[in-house]
Amino acid sequence: MSTLPLPARVLIPVANPATAEELISLGANLLEPRSGELTALGIVEVPEGMALSEGATRARHARRLLQRVLDFAPDGTSIHPIVRIGRHAAEGIVEAAAELDADLVVFGWGGKSANAREGSSGPFSSTIDEVIRDAPCDIAVVKQRGAGEIRRIMVPVRGGPHAELAMRFANAIAERRGAELVALHIVPPGITIAVRAQAERALQAFVKQHATVPTEAVVREAANVRNAIIKEADRADLVVMGAAAAPTSGDASPHLFGAMPEAIATRSKSTVVVVKTREAIGRQTFEQLAARAETLAAADRAAEEARAVPTRVDRWFGESNFHHTEFADLRRLTQLKEKQGLTVSLVLPTLNEEETIGPIVRRAIRDMVGRIPLLDEILVIDSASTDRTREIAEAEGARVVQHPDVLSRYGSFRGKGEALWKSLFETSGDIVVWADTDVRNWHPRMVYGTLGPLLHEPRLQYVKGYYQRPIVQDGILREGGGGRVTELVARPLINLFYPELSGFIQPLAGEYAGRRSILEQLPFFTGYAVEIGHLIDISERVGLEGLGQVDLDRRVHRNQELEGLSRMSFVILQAVMKRLEERRKTRLFAELGSTMKLPRSGRGRLSLEVIELADMERPPIIRIPEYVERRSEASGDVTRGP
Repeated sequence: MSTLPLPARVLIPVANPATAEELISLGANLLEPRSGELTALGIVEVPEGMALSEGATRARHARRLLQRVLDFAPDGTSIHPIVRIGRHAAEGIVEAAAELDADLVVFGWGGKSANAREGSSGPFSSTIDEVIRDAPCDIAVVKQRGAGEIRRIMVPVRGGPHAELAMRFANAIAERRGAELVALHIVPPGITIAVRAQAERALQAFVKQHATVPTEAVVREAANVRNAIIKEADRADLVVMGAAAAPTSGDASPHLFGAMPEAIATRSKSTVVVVKTREAIGRQTFEQLAARAETLAAADRAAEEARAVPTRVDRWFGESNFHHTEFADLRRLTQLKEKQGLTVSLVLPTLNEEETIGPIVRRAIRDMVGRIPLLDEILVIDSASTDRTREIAEAEGARVVQHPDVLSRYGSFRGKGEALWKSLFETSGDIVVWADTDVRNWHPRMVYGTLGPLLHEPRLQYVKGYYQRPIVQDGILREGGGGRVTELVARPLINLFYPELSGFIQPLAGEYAGRRSILEQLPFFTGYAVEIGHLIDISERVGLEGLGQVDLDRRVHRNQELEGLSRMSFVILQAVMKRLEERRKTRLFAELGSTMKLPRSGRGRLSLEVIELADMERPPIIRIPEYVERRSEASGDVTRGP
């Protein structure tokens, strides 16, 4: 019996989701049954000379199309659809395979290599060639012919590592489908009885070593091996065969799989899977080694370019920019949540929001708890409102706590950040979604929009919302006037000191979601600086690739007066300077001011009001003993001491 495991991570580049069902089905059959992960990959190509961020809109469209493949997954198999942006499809596939640490890439194939393009119908034909030359992992290429029920699988055997991989994969498919498995070996006609018997023993030994299901070992005599295999293949529903041995240094064959496998895949009436293992360099000519060195040098240059901040931001902007409509199917989101064994908490921070909190709580409970159980809990965390905010929220069915009452032995600060920090203690979800409550056109998209990318892309740790922000002036709603602190303060600061975050459209937006595993490790500014602090701190912990943003369309909310915006700007500036000092491990300023002077004038009176404005900073809540104890109890940790 073979001791080689099945792939734990299978990557399937999808050119056309409408024809991907057979690929998804076969890929699922090849997964390690207990912990395997299947990823469907869409590639958006952006030509040289254009910024990678130009692919953002096409990436959204590709993600929507890729959602179709979720319906193709057999029971018990989860698919993660992802889209990547690059200059060339092959580069994107190789990068994705490396990012996911894929064990196997499964391609659909038009039937001809890049060197025999005439009549090729496969959109990935040339791409396959390029990926195989780099060989990031094992490769399986499927010549699709719409195999429905698979009752008989044939494996032509000639020996070697590719044949071993073919037998292992065929065995896995046969086991999952309950199919008959046949191992075929062709020998020349006219051989002696002793030689034939030797071939039969060798085939039986090969089958015994690499198959776990009952397998028929068949030896046939034929002068033309190719025609003999094609004849036998027409009696099977599926053919799985290894690539031919690598050509010798003097062989200029253009066939990367070998001429025979390509011919059989082209001519057979059955679906054919050709597999190729990742090969060591082995013996190579000086010219081949020099070419390989040049390829590696080019790869190093490309990697260096990819590490440059502008290029990273461009790519990130294209790949990690979502739209809420991609996640509007709440039933599908709930299924994803349940498959991943995750729970979700919605936190609604309030301070005197009696005009808006009622409809928000009512709709959140109705649409995302009652109709579809997307949310596992809803918490309204109030900052000592002096109006009827708490009473209204409770009457609508929300659980309401006042943040000064939470972890009271650690004191309490005024500010939204303080409420958010304490909400981590009061909630239990694996994912926490925060949404502002001063919104007059509130919609569940404010929740599922930021939650959706986290459920779809495991790489993401934190997702930020953005939207159009009209402003109310003199009782009239005017488009494009909101976000003044963002444009005049936050964006210039980010571009100057944190350019890796320059792709965020609204870094101070109040709608965002994150995984508890990262949120509990963050310090929290207690006031206005909590949002900018989150972005800086999370990016330094998980990198830009762990962040995403989502378009939530339009938000109408209460706008602050200019003085309030000035105070907010002052606190944000303080926070950025503090993080810069910590990053540089030096004092940039002898003393960082914490007071702000506000000139007052009018009616013959002139004065200078001095106010204290400084966000405090809460430590990561994972350092709070009460939080650790509560989390241990929730997880049933019985190893904890008394």
